[in-house]
Amino acid sequence: MFLDFFLPSRRKRVYALVGESGTGKSFRSKLVAQKYGLEYIIDDGLLIKDNRIIAGHSAKKEKTFMAAVKVALFDEKGHRDEVAKKLQNDKVKKILLLGTSEKMVNKIAARLQLLPPVKIIKIEDIATQEEIEKAIRTRKIEGKHVIPVPSIEIKRSYPHIFYDAIRIFRKKAVLRGIGPTPQVHEKSVVRPEYSKRGKVIISEAALSQMVIHCVDEYNENIRIKKIVVKDDEMGYRLVITIDVPYGTQLGGNIHEMQQYIIENIERFTGILIEEVNIIIDKLIQ
Repeated sequence: MFLDFFLPSRRKRVYALVGESGTGKSFRSKLVAQKYGLEYIIDDGLLIKDNRIIAGHSAKKEKTFMAAVKVALFDEKGHRDEVAKKLQNDKVKKILLLGTSEKMVNKIAARLQLLPPVKIIKIEDIATQEEIEKAIRTRKIEGKHVIPVPSIEIKRSYPHIFYDAIRIFRKKAVLRGIGPTPQVHEKSVVRPEYSKRGKVIISEAALSQMVIHCVDEYNENIRIKKIVVKDDEMGYRLVITIDVPYGTQLGGNIHEMQQYIIENIERFTGILIEEVNIIIDKLIQ
């Protein structure tokens, strides 16, 4: 039986705040939510309502950057089902999603059984270039992240990563294009475990060797002609050009090989493979 909370609700209006990592999205999210009358916020794996975490778990507690990305994207079924069910039970009508790109917020919406955003706000529309650059410097140099809930909430749920609290008063809380907030907002500053350890990076040569090993394990008759590795904010993307033996089932077998490559590399390295594209160049005898 197909449960109701797995069906996208056409009554829910989804808004999105988009900007690169560290540009100040979480810091400004409450002001954006206030302008558009949004009670709920999805940020880094958490469902937040009225300054309280009501479902999900924070990507900030993960020990590696790639594991944090998976949490933020609701990659694990139990995690996304918990939040999707809460959204359904609470009869949410309007919600704000935070993400590093339009593709990311669309993916989050789909995984939480929501429709695509009706409005996408870019961080550049609500913050000056100077404010964005200052936020990026703070992230890179000090490893500090903001969660848009009061410190008491973070101290209760994630005490080991709590760092400080920020209180924004009316006279200071002016958001470009939105105006001053009539309330006092408190946000929590945290230092995730992965920001203390640094990002795990794997060389193109090492990753290519792993791809060759995975393909050979899957089918030793498939010949790799070229591997292109791309590294971006969300993980690694691979483009693999191959020759396959004549008679190989190009549909199911090739898709199975894609999944085999992704699962094995992620399992043994802890890095995130966002995409594997396979180009079949020739059929060989």
